[in-house]
Amino acid sequence: MTLRLFKYLAKEVLVSTAGVTLILLLVILSGRFSFYLSQIADGNMTFEFLFIILGYHIPSFIQMILPLAFFLSLLLAFGRLYIENEMSVLFSSGISKIKLAGYTLGIACLISLASATINLWLAPYSEYKAAEAYQAKNQLSAFDFLKPGRFEGSGQRTTYIDSFTPKEGWMNQVFLSDIVRKKEGNIPIQTLAAYAEQLEVSSEDNQKYLVFKNGTRYEGKPGSANYRITQFDTYAVRMENKDASVIDEPYTKSTLSLIQSDNRLEKIELQWRISLVVIIPILAIIGLSLSQVNPRQGRFFKMLPAILLMIFYIAMLIWGRTALEKEKLPMTLGLWWIHGIFIVIAALLFAQFNQLFERRKARLPKIDDKSEQPL
Repeated sequence: MTLRLFKYLAKEVLVSTAGVTLILLLVILSGRFSFYLSQIADGNMTFEFLFIILGYHIPSFIQMILPLAFFLSLLLAFGRLYIENEMSVLFSSGISKIKLAGYTLGIACLISLASATINLWLAPYSEYKAAEAYQAKNQLSAFDFLKPGRFEGSGQRTTYIDSFTPKEGWMNQVFLSDIVRKKEGNIPIQTLAAYAEQLEVSSEDNQKYLVFKNGTRYEGKPGSANYRITQFDTYAVRMENKDASVIDEPYTKSTLSLIQSDNRLEKIELQWRISLVVIIPILAIIGLSLSQVNPRQGRFFKMLPAILLMIFYIAMLIWGRTALEKEKLPMTLGLWWIHGIFIVIAALLFAQFNQLFERRKARLPKIDDKSEQPL
């Protein structure tokens, strides 16, 4: 009976948690997808990097979504059980509210285990890989984002290619317009070539060159005495080499390195990761206590105050993290005092849910103020 009941409750909550997590994840991904599409339209990203970077960010999205999804699913699942009088049947069968709290904490432990895996291992690893993908994207030149038959750029800084060769990837019929700053001012330069290709010279800095073949170079302002026309068979231009920076942001580091670190920001990041796991069992007790509704009230009667309390909890954690980073709070307090406040709130709500205060009032002796009648 006990195992079957736990499986039944776990199925109700976990299936709802998976559904709510998927919906919230799709909402967040749609917003990020729109942002990356704007970068593609501006010529700052390719579709290949869009899906790679977006995929690496998914664990970080889930680590914030999972506690919210679990809390909402707990309210919805248990609220339905109250509305359909299934909870009344359970209580009449000898299942106490304390035992129900044990089942709820058992389900919360399963969610906490998944959250710990994501927060302490998967999300930092994915963010590190996302940072590597960003660096690889930044190493691409403007010619890697060119589209055949389309002018890229604006003003006098414009590039155009007619097509790419299928196998070699050479750029055919290239037009490049640029400006060079000299003593006499800004000098416009136009380069026309039959084709061009990017070459990387093997050296210490792996310098890249753009090599034009069979073309003409125009330099100067039309009508001026310094106007020059140069025809060439091969013309190479050294491209700007972007150095890769060291990836050392706290959110990209492993949990083990954060534990061994004495850096303030890395200690805060460690507390934040643990907080996203600790919050789940606390929200479980709060959700259990606020899920009890009268069938006449409806399953959404207590959902609004419960959601507001959850939002306040998360907002407090975000504020506490920001205050720690700005050194407005001492590290001795950390984020633990916020969890302590909500543990007390959860305990009070559970005591009310378990009718502890009503029982104490019922046990108090009644005082009779009537005076004794004479015999």
